[in-house]
Amino acid sequence: MEINKIMETIKSYDTIIIHRHVRPDPDALGSQGGLKEIIKQSFPQKQVYAVGDEEPSLNFLIRMDEVEDTMYRDALVIVCDTANAARIDDERYQLGAKLIKIDHHPNVDEYGEIRWVDTDASSASEMIWEFYEHGKDAGLIMNDRAARLLYAGIVGDTGRFMYPNTTKKTFQYAAELVAYDFERSELYAELYSVEDKISRLSGYILQQFKLLPSGLCTIRLTEEILDKFAVTSDESAQLVNIIRDVKGIKAWVFFIEEKDKIRVRLRSNGPVINGIAADYNGGGHPLASGATVYSWDEADNMTADLENVCKNFEK
Repeated sequence: MEINKIMETIKSYDTIIIHRHVRPDPDALGSQGGLKEIIKQSFPQKQVYAVGDEEPSLNFLIRMDEVEDTMYRDALVIVCDTANAARIDDERYQLGAKLIKIDHHPNVDEYGEIRWVDTDASSASEMIWEFYEHGKDAGLIMNDRAARLLYAGIVGDTGRFMYPNTTKKTFQYAAELVAYDFERSELYAELYSVEDKISRLSGYILQQFKLLPSGLCTIRLTEEILDKFAVTSDESAQLVNIIRDVKGIKAWVFFIEEKDKIRVRLRSNGPVINGIAADYNGGGHPLASGATVYSWDEADNMTADLENVCKNFEK
């Protein structure tokens, strides 16, 4: 069983370096930071680090560690919440002595000597709680900081328990986590408060989105529009679900123009869209994926493919 292998491997290494995906969201940071805190609390003699570029809007959750290249030489590397090796933040993950993958996305890219992939889990943070539950009799210890991080990750990836990936198990784990000492109201405020510029861009999106007869909704945020509202491409991710409750919407796609590419964020209320994402340099969950295109003509082709998926979808 992979959980047992991970537990035994963690015990056998003195240095553990934990990675996650680029442009982190709460689940990436929650699972990465939660695992770090559990290992540190359980094995105080071990050196445990979390690495990667920081996302300023999420610095309230956790700050990253500075790690020298030489520290990877005899280290165990664990990657959380990352389906594809190409999306692992900090390529030095390849320098470690051993590599473990812990993820809840479809296992398209089978990197790592040990892989624990559970596509039924709501989030990687849910998996880290499960890891703790499985190993607490063997010495794993939870603390308030880890609980706060894991709860934030679960809340983020379930959309405050509203998305279809929320299960009975998710609620059970969340109930266990809230028994620890952290301020939930403060955490929610940090997770969901937005700057005024984001609110202004949300107003623009609500006025400009196009709902096609197929049930597909498209939003295009050009560099010019982003500059007008002084919002970065990364910051625009906060608005990806702003139209999810529009009546008649089956799926929606954000095309966000950057200097050398167009980033694509895909979401769905039913049609499976990760196959389309895979066709356009991306991937992800059946109802939440990302991709990349390199021209507006390619964006049009992707829109046509998504329309076909929506037209053929039956509840």
